[in-house]
Amino acid sequence: MRGVVVSLSVAEGQQVAHGDRLSSIEAMKMETAVFAEIDGVVEELVAAVGAHVEAEDLLLVVTAADDD
Repeated sequence: MRGVVVSLSVAEGQQVAHGDRLSSIEAMKMETAVFAEIDGVVEELVAAVGAHVEAEDLLLVVTAADDD
């Protein structure tokens, strides 16, 4: 299903924790939040606000935090 990125709540280089809100996508007038599944660092924002995306499109890249 096609949707539109309506918000990005993080920036490249930002540390995120499991459960942090990363982005929101709107499809068929319903907004869906995207949450971090791991603790890590946002390495790259692939999609921009306003971008049209499909169900399996990559929105951003989060690299796992070191467990030092």
